[in-house]
Amino acid sequence: MNKRGTGAVFCLISAILYSTRYISAAIFGSGISTWNERLFNAMLKYVGNSLKVFSILALIIGLVYLIWGEYEELNKNQEG
Repeated sequence: MNKRGTGAVFCLISAILYSTRYISAAIFGSGISTWNERLFNAMLKYVGNSLKVFSILALIIGLVYLIWGEYEELNKNQEG
């Protein structure tokens, strides 16, 4: 797999991790009959920040790979 493909996969992983945080909070509060913003924020705190941190880390890695792949492709086109 080339660097651009790897970067795209890491960006996809980042999106999945970020959405999993919210889905987990929604599943955690699925038995509650009434919802409000304060309650959902409390559920997000219960889920924790690890998914958010890992999603940001995966996004940064993905962007680095995408930029690196584009830079190599640009240099290859300029040389040949």
